[in-house]
Amino acid sequence: MKIAILGGGHGAYAAAADLSEAGHEVRLWRRDAAALEPVLQTGAITLKDADGTREVPLALATADIGVALKGAELIVVPTPAIAQHDIALAMAPHLVDGQVVFLPPGTFGSYVMARTVRQAGNLADVAWAETGTLPYLARKHGEREVNVTIRAIRLPTGVYPARKEAEAIAVIREAYPAVHGCGDALSGALMNAGPVIHPPLMVMNAAPLQHFERWDIHNEGTQRAVRDVTDRLDRERMAVREAFGQGAPHYPLADHYNNDQWMYGDAHKQLVKSGDWRENIDLHTHRYITEDTELGLAFLASAARHAGVDAPIAHGLLAIVGGFLGRELRYGPRTFEGLGLADLSAAQLRQRLHDGE
Repeated sequence: MKIAILGGGHGAYAAAADLSEAGHEVRLWRRDAAALEPVLQTGAITLKDADGTREVPLALATADIGVALKGAELIVVPTPAIAQHDIALAMAPHLVDGQVVFLPPGTFGSYVMARTVRQAGNLADVAWAETGTLPYLARKHGEREVNVTIRAIRLPTGVYPARKEAEAIAVIREAYPAVHGCGDALSGALMNAGPVIHPPLMVMNAAPLQHFERWDIHNEGTQRAVRDVTDRLDRERMAVREAFGQGAPHYPLADHYNNDQWMYGDAHKQLVKSGDWRENIDLHTHRYITEDTELGLAFLASAARHAGVDAPIAHGLLAIVGGFLGRELRYGPRTFEGLGLADLSAAQLRQRLHDGE
């Protein structure tokens, strides 16, 4: 299958190498041509995982997004949500009927990017899909080297517009057999693990994060009190899903720590053992704040407001982060209010998500 991978981060390089090795024709696009140069020179990414280290050639690496997208059946966008608007604008002149865009994860980006492309004047019949986490626990170890600690074994995925769910899921499963449909884009967004796992870790580890040069929030930072708050926040997420009529499985985050039933299977011990998450984290600029809290947690809190679900942990964490950032986070751009959805009834929202705008 012809696949375009958009982005230059951990997830994009992992996807490019993994899917190329699986036999797909992969084109990697990165807007920063200088940063892409090591891949351009060699035509390959060094992939490291449990099977060892090897060079994986790509069909193409390019800083021209039109070249990357031409003829692509599947477009994978494993980038932070804060980059989605600009990437959607770059994609807009090139998308055509029948293409499938996969956001792992999305933070409701499937709806946001589709609207951005449409407002830019492209009315192509494209399916947008998003899942609950990256298909990989991965970290780049060099300019063109990526280490994959584990691959997801379950990827619940929502589609926008939902009328295209069956065909979109079929295309994505050619690349990621772990994908399974979970309904519309809202259902997919409410599977996102980042806004549940990362805000408590950031808030409750704020002092050591600012004190130590490097800190592993998934090792020393994950103590019982943190887990208790995370579990309560996740119960709020699942209550919101149920309020919107979204059924099980909800993939409770507790399974990530307790058993092998979560999206990555039994992964937490491997994540800690890798050492890749012992890092310097800036409380103002790290994506756990800019993406998972300012956008993802704010979205979850706004969904709770719309559904009439009491969510004190979500709102409390959002208020604390807003306190040290010095700004209001409750009604930002990635909320029901900011997206113009707050005044829709439940039936109107379901219809819009099914049919598209």
